[in-house]
Amino acid sequence: MASTVASDRRPGYGQLLRTPGAWTFLLPGFAARQPFAMLTIGIVLLVQHTTGSYGSAGAVAAVTGVSMALFAPQSGKLADRFGQRAVLLPGVLVHTASVASLTALALAGAPLWVLFAAAVPTGASVPQIGPMVRARWAARLQGSPLMQTAAAFESVTDEFTFVVGPVLATALCTGVHPAAGLIAEAALTLAGGLLFAAQRGTQPAHGHQSAEVRAERTSALSVPGVRVLAVAFLGIGAVFGGMQVSLTAFTEEIGQPGMNGVLYGLFAAGNMLAGVAVGAIAWKTGPRRRLVIGYTALTVAASLLWTVHSVALLGALGLIVGLFIAPALISGYTLVESLVPASARTEAFTWLTGAVALGQAAAVTAAGRLADGYGASAGFVVPLAGTALALATLLALRSRLAPTAGGRVAARGIGHRVPVTVD
Repeated sequence: MASTVASDRRPGYGQLLRTPGAWTFLLPGFAARQPFAMLTIGIVLLVQHTTGSYGSAGAVAAVTGVSMALFAPQSGKLADRFGQRAVLLPGVLVHTASVASLTALALAGAPLWVLFAAAVPTGASVPQIGPMVRARWAARLQGSPLMQTAAAFESVTDEFTFVVGPVLATALCTGVHPAAGLIAEAALTLAGGLLFAAQRGTQPAHGHQSAEVRAERTSALSVPGVRVLAVAFLGIGAVFGGMQVSLTAFTEEIGQPGMNGVLYGLFAAGNMLAGVAVGAIAWKTGPRRRLVIGYTALTVAASLLWTVHSVALLGALGLIVGLFIAPALISGYTLVESLVPASARTEAFTWLTGAVALGQAAAVTAAGRLADGYGASAGFVVPLAGTALALATLLALRSRLAPTAGGRVAARGIGHRVPVTVD
């Protein structure tokens, strides 16, 4: 049964981490999600080494991202219905085998279409640890003001993995062997995923909803606000993907490939620092307004990336771009609690994670082609285009993000909601 935390004190990280049972899923969850940040850059570095083309490398990574985006929501839906453990156990085994297969084929010089085929199960089987951890927080904190703090904490955790993961994968690929990054990703996924799956006591309840709820239950994507958030998260994915490929191409272009991990680490560090601040502040404005403001600032910052041609300036601007990502992500994830019933939240979180992956996949492909044809700076146009299009959608449809009473009550079902005037 969910444990609701109530307190008159200002919500903070200390109070959040004292939530009963939190540490039993936080530590395994951190270990299990670490490989996710290594996958795309590991594929890009390995395939670029074997083919000599950033475009080909980006395309293979893009197939992985698209596959994940398409299959992740189905994984979330199955987890809501049958439990997280039932989905994770076979998932981590399939993913480990798929990554091993893709690695072997790339090293053997397989044709590009074969690598595309191998990338499909690799992406489809990526364990959705982040959404599962967020669903566990939502189950423990229903109705608590700590939910925003939990969303911020998870953003910080995600970004810490994006500080460590790309740097680790890059170091392994450039210092040990081009395939070492993917081999480490597969090993960490297997060990961390099995450890997280073993934490059965904190997984959200499943399969016990009333007949009425089961009859009314539909995809979380049927909620208009989730669709708007998905578009916003597509734009954020475009920033991640565009930065990964363009920074790699930029550092290769100037003859300092070792700086790639440092520059991407600065970008992710900005995100992480902003996430810490967002969770520590007692906000007087609602998440919808914070999402619009943060996304506008992100778009403005991303519009300057293609103009920068020095390592120092690019590092500084990357840090600033990262600072504006966390507020947008955290606001979006916070809105899910008020938009979607508990019985569909894991699926909703996976739609958002999948949207990031899909945006990242498209950006990796586009930035790779632009970098191959016009130089590294051209690749930085992708984050600008992605965020600008998403911001236009967000501004036009922001009314659909109004929180709803039905989102807070699982038994009401997705189809019966009453708008709540909270901004």
